[in-house]
Amino acid sequence: MNWKFLIGALALALAFALPAQAQNWAAQSAQRDVTLRDFAFTTGERMDVRMHVTTLGTPHRGTDGRIDNAVMVLHGTGGSGAQFFRPQFADELYGPGQPLDITKYYVILPDNLGHGRSSKPSDGMRMTFPRYGYTDMVAAQHRLLEEGLGVTRLQLILGTSMGCMHAFVWGTTYPGFAERLAPFACNAVEIAGRNRIWRQMSIEAIKADPAWNGGNYTSQPEQGLRTARDLNMIAGANALAWQAQYPTRAQAESYLTEGYATASANLAEANDVIYQLDSSRDYNPAPLLSRITVPVLWVNSADDFINPPELGLAQQQVTEMPRARFILIPASPETKGHGTHTWARFWKAELAQLLAD
Repeated sequence: MNWKFLIGALALALAFALPAQAQNWAAQSAQRDVTLRDFAFTTGERMDVRMHVTTLGTPHRGTDGRIDNAVMVLHGTGGSGAQFFRPQFADELYGPGQPLDITKYYVILPDNLGHGRSSKPSDGMRMTFPRYGYTDMVAAQHRLLEEGLGVTRLQLILGTSMGCMHAFVWGTTYPGFAERLAPFACNAVEIAGRNRIWRQMSIEAIKADPAWNGGNYTSQPEQGLRTARDLNMIAGANALAWQAQYPTRAQAESYLTEGYATASANLAEANDVIYQLDSSRDYNPAPLLSRITVPVLWVNSADDFINPPELGLAQQQVTEMPRARFILIPASPETKGHGTHTWARFWKAELAQLLAD
């Protein structure tokens, strides 16, 4: 789930490990801000919205004059486009002959609404920022593509976690805009049950911290954010790997103590966190899945606390899309819990097959 606001937990959990980059992909990228004038939120509010976007590769135009080699990669809750420069993703996908070879594809990495360097509550509006949802976030992506980048079709949308859910929103809201969908680490039902409960627990923990002060804090509500980090660590972890790496009480507690020192120096903006967690409230593509007729590669992992395979939801819903294929990656000490979605070695062969279809 690549949560920026839980960067301390990222340093702790294998799912969010940040190994040193083997290649400097950022140096090969271009970045820009696109302003969406008078953006209409589903709440009825309107304002200019800034969307930050990073791109790799060069757009190519077909005989009809339209860009025909664009792919979009969508990050998870609290993340940003820059997370896809990490070697476990980028080094496996962007190089020559790899599935998203940037000499062939124009790779688009947005910072989604409320995240990264795009418009968000911490820019100054705090809790008066429009209460965006996934519908708004996907609408902003759509306008970014068409108005900002001149892209009117995509070869692929690959989305991880929240981005996985956005891929389903794309497929049901703008059928056929993307010729292929690769949703990784999500289900295609309303956020409910344990998934919504742990998100709401995190929101309430932040709001219960007196330092939050209704969103008008003068310093970050650290205790509330610490509880949110703790919940995220549990939600994102691979139990098999933790047991193997920290097999004694002393090792486990030492791991946690060291992580707190890192986390306390990297607190995120509490209001941004609340909005990011709450934005899933309008997600429910289930009634519309039959609109998705393009090829779909849907990948979940068996060690995912957030999308537990025992619910059997993906296995049921994949049959509602005529060209969809579902893969469940078996749990092992090498998988990364929910964060398996960003470790391309577990699924890149299937992605290459999807792109070849």
